[in-house]
Amino acid sequence: MRLEGKHIIILAEAEFEDIELFYPLLRLREEGARVSIVGKEKEYRGKRGMTTKVDAAPEEINAGRIDGIIVPGGWAPDRLRQQENILALIQSIYERKKLVATICHGGWVLISADIVAGHQMTSFAAIKDDLKNAGADFIDEEVVVDYNIISSRTPADLPAFMREIIKFLE
Repeated sequence: MRLEGKHIIILAEAEFEDIELFYPLLRLREEGARVSIVGKEKEYRGKRGMTTKVDAAPEEINAGRIDGIIVPGGWAPDRLRQQENILALIQSIYERKKLVATICHGGWVLISADIVAGHQMTSFAAIKDDLKNAGADFIDEEVVVDYNIISSRTPADLPAFMREIIKFLE
């Protein structure tokens, strides 16, 4: 139980990439972390048909009481980046030097939260230019750790992504 006492939130929105939400959820719980799903609705359906119930709304989260946030990919990030309370939450977590992790298209949310400039990051290839245009240094590797931002590209990179997240949280 390496992460006992840690509280991590995972963002959810319609059409999240199923495995990019559930793999981190299960791995973190396996290590003893408390994991909450955060979104504005009570339940969401992923791109592949899995559903997840939401534990809390973004405005119910106190950034000072959590240890990190994970932004899964899929089409959900396009909706998440339009929600001011989500962007404020990410900024607050980032400013507290706590974990901000993203995979696939999740980088869009970090771009809209205005926290990527000057950081090395990776993502799904389709948003590479978006990251670069926002001031990030794009690196095409399975996982990139820079300061308190951990980023990854695709579901195939989830094992490396989670190894780095767990290491950061320990």
